[in-house]
Amino acid sequence: MTETELITGCIREEAAYQKELFSRFAAPMLGVCHRYARNADDAEDILQDAFIKVFNKIHQFKFEGSFEGWIRRVVVNTALKKYSLTRYSKELTGQEMKDLPGDLSEPPAYGHLTEKDLLVLINNLPDGYRLIFNLYVIEGYAHEEIAEMLGIQPGTSRSQLVKARHLLQKQLLQLQKVAV
Repeated sequence: MTETELITGCIREEAAYQKELFSRFAAPMLGVCHRYARNADDAEDILQDAFIKVFNKIHQFKFEGSFEGWIRRVVVNTALKKYSLTRYSKELTGQEMKDLPGDLSEPPAYGHLTEKDLLVLINNLPDGYRLIFNLYVIEGYAHEEIAEMLGIQPGTSRSQLVKARHLLQKQLLQLQKVAV
């Protein structure tokens, strides 16, 4: 079945097409959800909410650009709503870094970190820093776009990114000290 057939079947609200769309895109979009969520349950909730939105708004897809990119944007926006600005605006400085988890792959040195290890470190960031880091570094949004999405100033986005990178560097240095 082609992507166009899949989309038009979903627009007609045919369950078989909706099931196929979910089967094709759930796994990669769950990966996106995990980057924004604090835990697996939150990621699954975000995914479910996002696919409800996809099915409700699929008629708005204009067949311009990537359909997967369109779905990804719905997923990201759903995650941002879950972790809205009000949720992390109360963070003091972001310096209240959690204890590093002990389940990082051995040895915990820069050259030996896996993708999973890096995701754990990113997930360890305070919500606001994590959101902006994901949007800028991983998703590729500009600070102006991030500011518009989150209702903040572009300078705030830049500042949060600098602080996120600083905290990640601290985490990496701590891991390096442990490895020595």
